[in-house]
Amino acid sequence: MRIDLHVHSSASDGTDPPAEVMRRAHAAGVDVVALTDHDTTAGIGEAARALPSGLTLVPGVELSSLLGARSVHLLGYLFDPAEPDFASERAKIRESRRDRAQGMVTRLRSLGVRVTWEQVTQIAGGGTVGRPHIARAMLAAGAIERFEDAFTEAWIAPGGRAYVNRYAPHPARAIGLIRAAGGVTALAHPRAGRGGSRLSVTQIAELAAAGLAGVEVDHPDHDRAQRAGLRREASELGLLALGSSDDHGSLTGHRIGRETTSQDSYERLVGTATGAAPIPGPPA
Repeated sequence: MRIDLHVHSSASDGTDPPAEVMRRAHAAGVDVVALTDHDTTAGIGEAARALPSGLTLVPGVELSSLLGARSVHLLGYLFDPAEPDFASERAKIRESRRDRAQGMVTRLRSLGVRVTWEQVTQIAGGGTVGRPHIARAMLAAGAIERFEDAFTEAWIAPGGRAYVNRYAPHPARAIGLIRAAGGVTALAHPRAGRGGSRLSVTQIAELAAAGLAGVEVDHPDHDRAQRAGLRREASELGLLALGSSDDHGSLTGHRIGRETTSQDSYERLVGTATGAAPIPGPPA
């Protein structure tokens, strides 16, 4: 089985609608795909309705959290999306995302960048607003030459001239909310560059004690040494080692299926969850 447990759609900062993401996953020869948009499950319904025969959907989310000033992203799988405490927390995070993005636009305009909130929301297309949408607006305005140039201290990187802080829960609290909703939690891209949390072994161990179930080991932004180190740490801590493409559509080169999770790890993850079940495509 080919299992990709981390992809995005236009419900957050991916470029393709959920139905198109499912079509591309099937075309890439993937058997199981998790839709994990940032702080929202808004795309799950469309994705489920568009499932082709032979593809199974794992409902999920990539949840924002903060450890001090450090951003930590958590992958939540197979939770009950209607569980009130977790649903309320996701709504609070999304509201803070919107307020932060509006503040960044204001700061960019004060720096002479000709972007507007209307442009950013048009790019987001009704999905959860994030910094990638602002970066795309900056690119369209000619303020930067490359998409990644936005994520520097000159612009919207943490500590940058136009950066604005936002609310997110502590990782341990976020893990607790996902578990209380019947879900399973994994740490996303912990050694990657711009999106990586760069947590120490001790910090990962503390999250494991709080109920973390897995670590994203095989990720396009992890090099060979980082993967080997994370695999060893996951084994020592009794955590599942996952693999995922973290596909964002055209922003990441349509890479669904480039990294995958073993069938054993997937089955153990599913066996732990009680809030929801994988959604199979229609019979052939």
